[in-house]
Amino acid sequence: MTVEAFSPGEVGTALVAVAVDAAGVAGTRPFTYHVPERLHNLQPGEAVLVEFGRRQALGIVLGPADSTPGIKTKPVLERVRADGPLLPPLALRFAAWIADHYLAPPALVLRAMLPPGLLERLELVAELRPGSGGAASDGGSSDGASARGTPESDDPGDRDILAALDGGPRLVRRFTAPEGRAALLRRLRALRASGQIDLDWTLLAAGAGPRYVRHVRRSAAPRPPRLGARQTSALDELELAGEEGILAPDLATRHGGSTVASLARRGLVIVEAREEPRRPLAQRPPGARGSRPRDASFSAEQEAALAAIGTAVEAGDPTPILLDGVTGGGKTAIYAEALRRALEAGRRGLVMVPEIALALPLIDRLRADLQVRVAVLHSGLSDGERADEWRRIRAGEADVVVGTRLAVLAPLDEVGLIVVDEEHDAAYKSDRTPRLQARDAALRLAELATAAVVLGSATPSVESEGRARDGSYRRIRLPIRLSGAAPQVEVVDLRAELAAGHLGMLSRPLIAALATLPPRAQAILVINRRGTASVVLCRDCGHVQACPECTRPLVYHQAGLTLRCHHCGRATPLARRCPTCGSARIRYLGGGTERLEREVRDRFPSLRVGRLDRDVVERRGAATRVVDAFTDGRLDVLVGTSLVTKGLDIPAVTLVGVVSADVALNLPDERAAERTYQLLAQAVGRAGRGEQPGRAIIQTYQPEHPAIVAVATGEPEAFYDAELELRRQFGSPPFGRLIKLTVALADREAAEQAGVGLADQLRAEAAKAAEPIDVAGPAPAFIARRADRWRFNLVLRGARPAAVLGEPQGPPWSVDVDPESLL
Repeated sequence: MTVEAFSPGEVGTALVAVAVDAAGVAGTRPFTYHVPERLHNLQPGEAVLVEFGRRQALGIVLGPADSTPGIKTKPVLERVRADGPLLPPLALRFAAWIADHYLAPPALVLRAMLPPGLLERLELVAELRPGSGGAASDGGSSDGASARGTPESDDPGDRDILAALDGGPRLVRRFTAPEGRAALLRRLRALRASGQIDLDWTLLAAGAGPRYVRHVRRSAAPRPPRLGARQTSALDELELAGEEGILAPDLATRHGGSTVASLARRGLVIVEAREEPRRPLAQRPPGARGSRPRDASFSAEQEAALAAIGTAVEAGDPTPILLDGVTGGGKTAIYAEALRRALEAGRRGLVMVPEIALALPLIDRLRADLQVRVAVLHSGLSDGERADEWRRIRAGEADVVVGTRLAVLAPLDEVGLIVVDEEHDAAYKSDRTPRLQARDAALRLAELATAAVVLGSATPSVESEGRARDGSYRRIRLPIRLSGAAPQVEVVDLRAELAAGHLGMLSRPLIAALATLPPRAQAILVINRRGTASVVLCRDCGHVQACPECTRPLVYHQAGLTLRCHHCGRATPLARRCPTCGSARIRYLGGGTERLEREVRDRFPSLRVGRLDRDVVERRGAATRVVDAFTDGRLDVLVGTSLVTKGLDIPAVTLVGVVSADVALNLPDERAAERTYQLLAQAVGRAGRGEQPGRAIIQTYQPEHPAIVAVATGEPEAFYDAELELRRQFGSPPFGRLIKLTVALADREAAEQAGVGLADQLRAEAAKAAEPIDVAGPAPAFIARRADRWRFNLVLRGARPAAVLGEPQGPPWSVDVDPESLL
């Protein structure tokens, strides 16, 4: 699939590329159809009905297509009526890149860019053609028909159809068909051919359609001399309300439903249905909750950042700007001010955050500081809310779009500034087709829109660090913490805690710190539960058995009782004693937020404790309630996963405790050390942002690990040097690209054999490639069996690993381009 095939512009009467939305469609290329003369004004982004195989299917026109000699094309059958093109030209060009880069079917990409349910209900709708005169009287012709020279049918069946359509458009499936459905369709087509009706395929929104509510307003009819007390009171209220009227349920609640009905029957009021968009932020009053007042002055570093961003916005320069600032360095203030300046220049803004819980503090800040129209997009919205926000964005009724990775797919037709906050976060990677990396996709969107793009992080990803070092990105550092002083960091060796007989999740120093928490001070406790995985660690010396080839931690697989490297596929027997110290005390790491919350409540019954993890976030509105309660000081301790380490700017937080730094550190993935460093540095940065000094306590079995040393000393350069060197050795980003292929079958042996077969095929193709491409595997997936399927991975490495794939593999294979993890 090429980007040019998605190019906008009038299609004309030639060939068009169509993304066909039908079961069984695979691959990244659209299909070519020709446009009949009656559809000569077809535009990119419109929905159409096409023949696909022996069936009819819905499609979306992507743009002009090139002819292929010797290939006979099928015609586009019908235009599907909708509210104009479904997506603007910029979104279509962006969809092209996503389909091409992430090897995803174009129709699935477009589905991801549309509200849920929009393509689900395709209906044939009949309605009177304007000026046709409506239903004829007995044996006669309507004036409209006579004036047009179109004869009115004397057939009673035709007259019944025309009479039914006098009341407005009607779904064809709701017509009675005493002669059968085929005869009904012939009759309808004949009426269309005679010019009396229009017959259109129409996309009717399913559960995500507009919401309509009944309003009551006063009519122009004079008030009668005698009315009941309730009727008089209701009319008085409506006259005060004016043309805006009052919601019918509210009026009925105050004056009685029979009162409203009686007034309507007498013509004293008008009851009408009005579209009322759902507004996710409607019940949230504007205001920067919990954050410090806006300071009109900026530091010299902030001014330099704003100048660079402003210049990029004016010039339409999409060169990424890496805003590399310490936690508390003032990045959010820069985002708000840069957006203000972009809006003043007539450009819209897009702001992305990795988690739903982080969207609200930023939205509060933008609404308070800028007083702009903000649209929000994330998976926590209902289908209706998401659809209404999508419509607002497409109609240009939002100045700034804020959201999680879904926001990068917003139907923007113009954008001048894109901000990716916490650019390093793994949550930007989607685990469903199209498996896009929203940060990387935002960079491409900026190129297509000629927009400035800002990547903000206190702990840049290793890829971004490498690209800043080689000059691909422009780096702006914010080295000074503007809010409070850097916290004191203390590393607790859990081996010593075990030796002293202390077995709880909280170490003695952390218990003492919680016990002496100052009045009105708050604490955050972090447990990186991502590592509920089977990582094996010696509790006496902290040694983790690693691959001798890759130096990556090995993972225990119950099937085969082996330790296996998920990086190179090497298998090693499970050691019964620690290879380093000989201890038999080899255990799995574990623990979770619920257990930690319970332990804190039991030890400190006077502390008010809340929890924020994935289970809480998945409950509608729960994350907002927890974050607001902590921000407003109604909680003393917040327990959570990595969610609590990002975006919270709360001056009252004086203590941060990282309960276990080792679980994610020892995952068998090349990003494990990077993720641990980022989580620890982000967590530590939450403490001490107010007047009181901050303290951070990191509990670990491996205090000498480079990631932990980098956080404890505040000097990450050596850590980044080592990680970049490892990436260079293995050709990983930013020095190469990765593609992960996963096969899933019910039979384990069949799955492994399928992996072996494809690996052999790809190695043969790689041998012919102009550039080196490495094929690793097959190796069992980290979770080897899921949903009754055995899973094996292949990993491709190289400058252009997709070159050996040809057309992407279909089921039982899944393809993940630029995977966030190789597990």
